[in-house]
Amino acid sequence: MNAQTKTQYFQIESRRIEVLVDQATSPKGLALIAHPHPLFGGTNQNKVVQTLARAFLEQGYDTWRPNFRGVGASEGVYDEGRGETEDFLALLQAAKTVYPNLGTEARCLALAGFSFGSFVASMAFEKLGSLALCAEKLVLIGPAASRFPMPAVPEHSIVIHGEDDEVVALDDVMAWARPLALPVLVFPQTSHFFHGRLPLLKQRVSQCLAQGRQN
Repeated sequence: MNAQTKTQYFQIESRRIEVLVDQATSPKGLALIAHPHPLFGGTNQNKVVQTLARAFLEQGYDTWRPNFRGVGASEGVYDEGRGETEDFLALLQAAKTVYPNLGTEARCLALAGFSFGSFVASMAFEKLGSLALCAEKLVLIGPAASRFPMPAVPEHSIVIHGEDDEVVALDDVMAWARPLALPVLVFPQTSHFFHGRLPLLKQRVSQCLAQGRQN
């Protein structure tokens, strides 16, 4: 993403997972960001994922962007979101050794994802209790509501979707969000990959992150 981006490797169940790491100037927390579908070109260098990382960095979060199993230098094979969620949680466990007070007011934790990554981030969010962690923020961009069984998420989650999304129809996202009383920020005339809207996406995510803690 920039000259300061570092590549780190974590061993998870004897497999190597590749993670791009960016450090904020005065970090107040960590954001773990999940990329789109591995079988359709999704990587940790996806433009929407990079945009999320920039927004989090702007708000003082270090960012970790893992490549899911089988992508880039990460070992393993695609597992329909199950194994990817396990890897995401294992990375959070590893993060607790890097940030001993992670998930507290002194060191905030945020989870985020785009498309397939929104499913993984949501599933991991649901299981944070098993790690004795809680997250301040959950950010879901283009959630894959029609393609994966998206779980219930808190009503204070940040959900953003394109009106003209050609991969996941807005109607499907609203059908998932409506029973949860979950607000969805809709970008008019915007495709799944937010072509031409990335600067605005960064601005909106940054603004939402700055609006205070998620309860």
